[in-house]
Amino acid sequence: MKKFFLSLFFLFSLVPAHAADAGMSPDALVRGVSDDVLSIVRHDKAIQAGDTRRVVDLVEEKVLPHFNFRRMTMLAVGKDWRQASPEQQNKLVDAFRTLLVRTYSNALTQYRDQTIGYKPLKVGEADTSVRVQTEVRQAGAQPINIDYSLEKTSEGWKVFDVVVAGVSLVTNYRGTFAQEIRVGGVDGLIRSLEQKNRNLAATPAHS
Repeated sequence: MKKFFLSLFFLFSLVPAHAADAGMSPDALVRGVSDDVLSIVRHDKAIQAGDTRRVVDLVEEKVLPHFNFRRMTMLAVGKDWRQASPEQQNKLVDAFRTLLVRTYSNALTQYRDQTIGYKPLKVGEADTSVRVQTEVRQAGAQPINIDYSLEKTSEGWKVFDVVVAGVSLVTNYRGTFAQEIRVGGVDGLIRSLEQKNRNLAATPAHS
């Protein structure tokens, strides 16, 4: 599971905001901008030293506009999403978004010399949902498959799930969320997520 979390930093490193061209294919989007962002990670001394705040800023600036956090949250919550009020749904989205950013920003500081391979993708004009398949290669270890599920929207392609070594991000959370809701209802899940975020925020960043 640790490998799952550490590998997910690529979900934040491949899609900077300025490349959100509605006419760009999803694989071209991922492939075309990865070198730029990974170059920042390689050469930014603060990030290499483990400065989580610097990484959070990078994620906020270059990644978040390309993720559909509402759909991600809805998929992670599953059937219980329908019982949540609009206000509760908004709180769930905000809390889950914050949790993902704070959790995986730490993983981005673990980047060293990994490289990325891309598998061919055919996208038809009528396709509105695709999976971009990539492979993270690192010396002395087996490659890690990371697939990005994207949907086509009026604002361009948006990521709504990431599958690392066969494990779906949203599915990985679904069981935990369902248990939290069984115990404390939707408000209980919101409180749990907010508490986790407070704990992560209280953890000092490395400098």
